[in-house]
Amino acid sequence: AITQAMCTSFKKELLEAKHDFLLSGGDTFMLALYTSSATMSAATTAYTTTNEVSGTNYTAKGGALTRVNPTTSGTTAFTDFADLTFGTATVTARGCMIFNDTATGDPAVAVFDFGGDKTSTAGSFTITFPTADASNAVIRIA
Repeated sequence: AITQAMCTSFKKELLEAKHDFLLSGGDTFMLALYTSSATMSAATTAYTTTNEVSGTNYTAKGGALTRVNPTTSGTTAFTDFADLTFGTATVTARGCMIFNDTATGDPAVAVFDFGGDKTSTAGSFTITFPTADASNAVIRIA
């Protein structure tokens, strides 16, 4: 099962300055898709190929994310990503993982459950990120 969470190891790594989310010169973050057989949660520490989807126009490690520069609103700091589309893809995914492809060991940032299998057959498989604001951004520290 996939339990949606910001990974605990990521929270610690933020305090160790292992992740750079700046749009210019920052780290490369990836989004990998996983099947319903995947087991991921807050305890997930790094990217894995175990139960990663396979299919037409999808490669291991998934796709590179375009970062939104970190900012603040009130007492909340946040960052987000632009939507990601796997074009003309034939895949079935239950969830995904965001991880840092620049850092040693591909450390996990967060895991997400889609609430059910999502399928694309020779079409666009799009991950839509929420609005980049203090209430909705995918990464928020309040």
